[in-house]
Amino acid sequence: MTRSAKQDKNKHSQSSKKENPWVELTQTVVTAVILAFGIRTFVAEARYIPSSSMEPTLEINDRLIIEKLSYHFREPVRGDVVVFNPTEALKAQDFNDAFIKRIIGLPGETVQVREGKVYVNGEEITEKYIAEDPNYDYGPVVVPEGEYLVLGDNRNNSYDSHYWGFVPKDKIIGKAFVRFWPFNRLGSLDQQPLYPGESVNGEGTKKSLAPGH
Repeated sequence: MTRSAKQDKNKHSQSSKKENPWVELTQTVVTAVILAFGIRTFVAEARYIPSSSMEPTLEINDRLIIEKLSYHFREPVRGDVVVFNPTEALKAQDFNDAFIKRIIGLPGETVQVREGKVYVNGEEITEKYIAEDPNYDYGPVVVPEGEYLVLGDNRNNSYDSHYWGFVPKDKIIGKAFVRFWPFNRLGSLDQQPLYPGESVNGEGTKKSLAPGH
């Protein structure tokens, strides 16, 4: 084959590729879908707030980014606002959608609600983020190992652990990280409160109220 013929063949091949933009578009779309699925599954996803159970921290129709990586490297801590799949107790009541609540009790801790206050290991915790003091009594209960006690910030209008029990760690989807809607409240969620009896070490990790935790 002469050089001229080879050049004609190469030009024809290049021309065919240019004349086939759908192949390129399909590859781009498929790659984007795979990346988006991977990010949503393993890194982060968007969620919206369907109820008032987390007011005043989160309002109905707030849009949040839920990050999923950090709990692969550390344990959830008190104060984290988490999204989780329904527990077995909730599934038995025909709940199928994810919940969002705040972690209050850690594994092995004793939690009680009495006279409008929440106590962890017998010590009252200060909660500036709640809508109002709880008007119910609960416990004392011991949180099982590998599970968490969660409550809504709108204490008296929240279907949470004081009704149906604890959340196993493997049910937790991720931590509420940032609000991206509405724009006038755009930004990260409030920093976790520092409870009485807790301190923060040099790495920013909280020490539990429970001795030895």
